[in-house]
Amino acid sequence: MPLFSLGAIMTSSVKRVAIPKNGVDYRGKVVLAPMVRSGELPSRLLALHYGADLVWGPETIDKSMIGTTKRINPVSSTIDYTRTPSNSSRIQGSAARESHIYRLHPARESRRLIFQIGTSSPSTAVEAAKLVAPHVAGIDVNAGCPKPFSTSGGMGAALLQKPDNLASILSALVKEVGEVFEIGISVKIRLLETAEKTEALVRKLCGTGITGLTIHCRTTPMRPRERAIRDQLQMITDVCRSEGVACVMNGDVKNRDEALQLMREFGADGAMIASAAEANPSSFRTSEEGGLLAWREVVHEYMKIAVGVDNKWGNTKFTLSQLIPGKLEVYRDVTGSKNYIEVCEALGLEQLYDQAREVDTRLGLSQCRDATAVQKAKGKNKSAQAASGRPSAERSMDNETRRSLSERGIGSFNMVV
Repeated sequence: MPLFSLGAIMTSSVKRVAIPKNGVDYRGKVVLAPMVRSGELPSRLLALHYGADLVWGPETIDKSMIGTTKRINPVSSTIDYTRTPSNSSRIQGSAARESHIYRLHPARESRRLIFQIGTSSPSTAVEAAKLVAPHVAGIDVNAGCPKPFSTSGGMGAALLQKPDNLASILSALVKEVGEVFEIGISVKIRLLETAEKTEALVRKLCGTGITGLTIHCRTTPMRPRERAIRDQLQMITDVCRSEGVACVMNGDVKNRDEALQLMREFGADGAMIASAAEANPSSFRTSEEGGLLAWREVVHEYMKIAVGVDNKWGNTKFTLSQLIPGKLEVYRDVTGSKNYIEVCEALGLEQLYDQAREVDTRLGLSQCRDATAVQKAKGKNKSAQAASGRPSAERSMDNETRRSLSERGIGSFNMVV
């Protein structure tokens, strides 16, 4: 198989599907993969900070987007898509707070953000995509997730077994969303059982009008710990090129330098980094730029972003658990924290204390700190009691004897001699 240079990829006069005015060309790009939890707003902004050319948001189910309320958040300058819990009528106070379905930052990521949708229906895919289309550079259909929460609904990798339905979804999105909002439509798939089946699928999908196709170089049953298979990659990039569709490769891409090397080797137009970016998003830096940064520097940058956009506490805590080495004592301190101020204290981020307290208040996390303080105080009190060597009941009796009769609830009386 011939090797393709990145320069040839970018300058060749082969057929190309036109990139819409508000869309983006995937060619020559090293991008952040769509990842549940690790693809939320702060993680995307951090990846862009370290050099990612584009970022994919986490798979968002079409039906979860339909019916959401779109709000402009004046504090974080974000666009938030929220919904009230279905059982909100039975929930009182802050517990009934709206849940965030999707959040994006128009000023900092909009033209570099690809919204990935989980769907099994052309109509619901279009309805959901229209909600976010004005604020993103493209819509990507997830046809590769092997998790039951996706496949059980006919979404994700389940679509690979229904290529006609998948093609119908893409065609509908191209016509009713891509052409209307002038953005690109793309799809992310996995390898099929044979090269022949994969080739037939890729040709079918490329004929729907999409601008990009990402191939995860694993089959549906394979898990991330299993080594990616690149035997079919050259064939897939050749098919995409012949149809004028940008081809992005995914699977075991560790950093930008390796991404560029693999793009040259297999003729891919772009490369997607997943697990390596989840562990350390400075993987988007080249070796000339210094390569990977130490975890503490990355974590500090992440915290500045997370606090700045009032990120959901649970997501921040999860992301920190991926960024901080698990054997360190600070890892236990951080994962045991109840709110932003406790994390900042554990990490020694004094410059963020005031901002962290404000975020905790807005997110209703201050009560968690108060409750934690009470529990710690109770624990110390019990320890002190145990250390004295005297049971609490005995000390209570001593205190009782030192109180006056009237204080003990015994009425006044006359003493008879």
